[in-house]
Amino acid sequence: MGGCFCIPGELSLSLGPGKETPSKDPAISSEFTSSPEDKEKCFLPQNMIPDLALSFSVKSRSRRCVNGPLQEAARRRLWALENEDQAVRALFKDLSARLVGIQSQKAQFLITFKTLEEIWKFSTYLNLGYVSACLEHLLFDHKYWLSGRLVEDTEIQVSVDDKHLETVCLGLLTHEGHFFCRAMCSMAQPAEMEGECLTFCENELISVKIAEGRSEWEGMSLVTGQRGLVPMSALEPLPLPFHQWFLKNYPGSCGLSRKRDYTGSYQIGRGKCKAWKEYEREEKDELSFRQGESIEIVGFVIPGLPWFIGKSTCSGAVGFVPTRNVDPDSYSPLSKNSAFFSDEERCSLWVLGSDRKAESASFLHTLAHTDITSVYRLSGFESIQNLPNDLSASQPEGFKEARPGGAWEEHQAVGSRHSSSSEDSSLEQDLLSAASDSYHLPEPDDLDDPELLMDLNTGQEEEEAENFAPILAFLDHEGYAEHFKSLYDFSFSFLTSSFYSFSEEDELVAYLEASRKWAKRSHMTWAHARLCFLLGRLSVRKVKLSQARVYFEEAIHILSGAFEDLSLVAALYINLAAIYLKQRLRHKGSVLLEKAGTLLACLPDRESSTKYELDVVAYVLRQGIVAGSCALEARACFLAIRLLLSLTRYEEALPFAERLQLLLGHPPAADAVATILSFLYDKKYLPHLAVASVRQRGPQSAQGTSLMIWQVHLVLQNATKLLGVPSPSWNEVSALACPALRHALTACEEQADRRTQRALCLILSKVYLQHRSPDGAVHYLSQALLLGQLLSEQEALESSLCLAWAYLLASQPKKALDILDPLLHSLRETDSVTQKGVVHNLLGLALQGEGRVNRAAKNYLRALNRAREMGDVRNQAVTLANLGHLTLKSWAQQPARDYLLQAVRLYCELQASVETDMELVQVLLWLAQVLVHGHQLAGGRFCYEMALLFGLRHRHLKSQLQVTKSLCHFYSSVSPNPEACITYHEHWLTLAQQLRDREMEGQLLASLGQLYRNLNTARSLRKSLTCIKESLRIFIDLGERDKATEAWLGAGRLHYLMQEDELVELYLQAAIQKALKSEEPSLALKLYEEAGDVFFNGTRHRHRAVEYYRAGAIPLARRMKAVRTELRIFNKLTELQISLEGYDKALEFATLAARLSTVTGDQRQQLVAFHRLASVYYSLNMYEMAEDCYLKTLSLCPAWLQSPKEALYYVKVYDRLGQLTFHQLKDAHDATEYFWLALAAAVLLGDKELQDTLRNRLDNICQSPLWHSSPSGRSSERARWLSVGGLAL
Repeated sequence: MGGCFCIPGELSLSLGPGKETPSKDPAISSEFTSSPEDKEKCFLPQNMIPDLALSFSVKSRSRRCVNGPLQEAARRRLWALENEDQAVRALFKDLSARLVGIQSQKAQFLITFKTLEEIWKFSTYLNLGYVSACLEHLLFDHKYWLSGRLVEDTEIQVSVDDKHLETVCLGLLTHEGHFFCRAMCSMAQPAEMEGECLTFCENELISVKIAEGRSEWEGMSLVTGQRGLVPMSALEPLPLPFHQWFLKNYPGSCGLSRKRDYTGSYQIGRGKCKAWKEYEREEKDELSFRQGESIEIVGFVIPGLPWFIGKSTCSGAVGFVPTRNVDPDSYSPLSKNSAFFSDEERCSLWVLGSDRKAESASFLHTLAHTDITSVYRLSGFESIQNLPNDLSASQPEGFKEARPGGAWEEHQAVGSRHSSSSEDSSLEQDLLSAASDSYHLPEPDDLDDPELLMDLNTGQEEEEAENFAPILAFLDHEGYAEHFKSLYDFSFSFLTSSFYSFSEEDELVAYLEASRKWAKRSHMTWAHARLCFLLGRLSVRKVKLSQARVYFEEAIHILSGAFEDLSLVAALYINLAAIYLKQRLRHKGSVLLEKAGTLLACLPDRESSTKYELDVVAYVLRQGIVAGSCALEARACFLAIRLLLSLTRYEEALPFAERLQLLLGHPPAADAVATILSFLYDKKYLPHLAVASVRQRGPQSAQGTSLMIWQVHLVLQNATKLLGVPSPSWNEVSALACPALRHALTACEEQADRRTQRALCLILSKVYLQHRSPDGAVHYLSQALLLGQLLSEQEALESSLCLAWAYLLASQPKKALDILDPLLHSLRETDSVTQKGVVHNLLGLALQGEGRVNRAAKNYLRALNRAREMGDVRNQAVTLANLGHLTLKSWAQQPARDYLLQAVRLYCELQASVETDMELVQVLLWLAQVLVHGHQLAGGRFCYEMALLFGLRHRHLKSQLQVTKSLCHFYSSVSPNPEACITYHEHWLTLAQQLRDREMEGQLLASLGQLYRNLNTARSLRKSLTCIKESLRIFIDLGERDKATEAWLGAGRLHYLMQEDELVELYLQAAIQKALKSEEPSLALKLYEEAGDVFFNGTRHRHRAVEYYRAGAIPLARRMKAVRTELRIFNKLTELQISLEGYDKALEFATLAARLSTVTGDQRQQLVAFHRLASVYYSLNMYEMAEDCYLKTLSLCPAWLQSPKEALYYVKVYDRLGQLTFHQLKDAHDATEYFWLALAAAVLLGDKELQDTLRNRLDNICQSPLWHSSPSGRSSERARWLSVGGLAL
């Protein structure tokens, strides 16, 4: 026999929701078969743990394929996170993994693990689907969460290499060097190695330590506790990391009997079974039966347990029945994954008390509260109000200290008692020191249980029988009675009920001991047994375990197999088994441990009687691991969770809850555990997992709407943790809560809870309005209106006003009017002045939206009168501000100024609050706009800066953002001030960073870079370069290709200005190569030209522009047939060569430009090209060609001069022609004609000085010798020649 290590089961199974591999039952460990090569390498230690790739794809459930747009959005989001991966690291820290890197192009993460516990936790989250849900939190924005259909239709499927994961787990396990294995065969100790080797049986669990270089390891049997060498080939490591973790953290006997030959069904059974082999009892508590006899199962029979409790249908006797003696196919099977034996057990994990229900209802209605029926709405105010704060804001009354789990803790809290002394056993003191607390004794009138009132001064020392008659009669009832419940429960409630008259516990012990003696003397079996049990419990309470063991053993002996009071029997066996485990009495209690495990696991609705029950639960769980029974393992996990929650040991309960959720697999049984997980993750501050567990739970709820509302509360609290900001005001609801809100709404619809349903609709509408999605708000407010009409007139009115306001925000004033007009008509018969004013104000907003200014003004004035009638200052201020805004839109500046100033004065009279101050910010912005338009710049600046101060006062980011934008515009365009403009741009940048708006941040960095560059100092250029490079990184992360290339070019320009020439080419070429790789020729052409412009417009290395223009831009322009672009570049090349005195090349480029200009058909382009060509000819002393080109330009000018600029151009060209022909061509007559034409243009221009200059030149020509010696000119012929198409190029 040989064993090879692997991690099947969880690591090899389907990843549940969100994994592509075929699904398997995560509860069943698959058999692992390996090749001979694997067996040789199976236990080799691995020093290097390779990274694990976690890939994801976004898929549509309905179409069963990848959702392309969402996949690309997720990939781009991941790209943005590559350089700023703090959020990703925090996420994987919650998921018990360590981020190594992000590969956005492959849509995958590289992760690694350092401990076995990390890989176990991560694989659990993977199987439960939490990794997929958490990635949704990371990769999708609020638009995704607002779309209910998209959320329901979308799933992120994650995948890992299972074999790789097994390899990583192997490396971690062997690196630790200590783990647990199962014996694959029985092995006796060889004679030649007597005393060195370990003897063990098949399936026995063995703890091993690796001995490197040896084929035998050090092992210890978990059955016998013996140690010795074990051959490697006889062992198979336990495959599931949870089992390794559990056995390491909860050490103890596994309870496998060496005589065991049990092989039973793997399904839980109930009802009746048939014996297929007779059995003669060995102990009094066992049941004897014959072959074929029918046995009724008391409770359940669980695979993996050697016993169950049965009742003979023939004799009626009850006792323990060996499972191996009955036919497993003869009883009724239950689901193999059932951990709960009743609805009461499932619901016991989560019970909402009346306080929690009240708190949940209060929370819901606080969240849904609106003041729209009493407070006027400000026009345009939603642009500030609906945008979330970032920093601290107070919570509403009653929620500052509350947490979702508060009532849970109160419900699960157990009254503990004070311990007066301890036994001399130091081990017991260490293990049980937590048992000591004080207890409260209530007044007798508060008690419901039977009371034993005794006079302690009636000669108790004489032990007269009549003094003990009440207690003996009370306790000697055969079988179970309801009033015995307080004797067996977890909290020692009998101390404050049946025995409340004892002020000291020692007095009670003495009385019970005396009563025990009288019960024994009187042969009162049940009283004797119950008194021993009570004395044993009190001994455990004082940590006197040996004394308690004696009492419990005596009680069991007295009962002699009687099962009439099954609660007493279970409590006795379990308490005694816990002591055996604490004192490590393996030799004495193996059979009793098995029977105690049966009573613990097989009886439904059984209450715990000792906090040390966890040791017995751990023993049962070890039995489940040995037997490979997932049903028994699930039952043990449930019992551990219930006990640990009652002890408020939440962190210890979490691993068992995760394992149970994995074993159960599917709702509805898994829903109760999912709720526990949500609570535990919240307690442990794991916000991603808390929200994911709520989402995985689904919309159905056995606890009604109160539990769903608790989940909404939990999601909201943890959503703020995910954002990394303090808890915001409950007026702001995270979009991440939308799925939980929609599920709660569905539950309310099923239960016809209209009031709660309406509140949820209002909350959902608030979420949509916050994120500027009024259409979604209209949908839910329409439902709220229908529900409000069924509830009351007030709620109908409130819902109608909310819906009208949503229509206004959605720019649908007509629909708002359709609601408000009938509403105003219905209010005329009422005395509600404020509500009438609210409706008039909203009517004014709606009419203003439709452009009906006069009617809007009338309604505003009526609303103002109603507010004045009620003395409501705030509503007066809002109405005046709305009137000011209305007149501002109508360009009535003075009335607008007056209205707005009155509104500001009224706001200043109000007590400061966030709502009123944010309204004042909007009013100040309007007032500043009016003052600036009236050229009162100082007053406008003062209003802007006051508005910013209010935003800073309340740390309201979006109001600051709006004001800062206005200030930047003011200092850049209205009253230019570069330093102030930079200051406010930097503040704007800070706001964008706090709002986590990466696109805005990148644009602002680019703008700041330009502003610093304009200052043109060494320090400002360096700051500009820093900003440009930061914007470049952001644009690359966001996949903004065009903006990124602009940033590359900008950085190159700055390096040129800073004379860092070695970096200029680097950045310019990087920009061009990005465009070429993306196969965007138009972008590449643009970049080539702009890169050349860097040198063309500069003062150094101007010749380097030729390479970008001629080798890069021109070929691309020709390929794309971009004639105008090609022409523009040839013009630049011409001008560049002229400035560099490269006239031959300039002639080449100018000629090509002139030819292209004729192709464009644009006379202005032709004029420019021929003028530049004439300049080149002139520089090359080719004067006749220059004259011809100048005349060509004049022929392209309009026949009639249309502007002074055209006249001036005529003057300059004819003047140049005159001087050229006179001085260079020596033609005085042609020169005279050119100067006369220039003079005519100068006369039209009206420039006297220019006219005088031209007349002087004409006089000089006429007086020169050349005038008389030269022949007549040819200018008229040349003009005719040009008119018929001369100067062929």
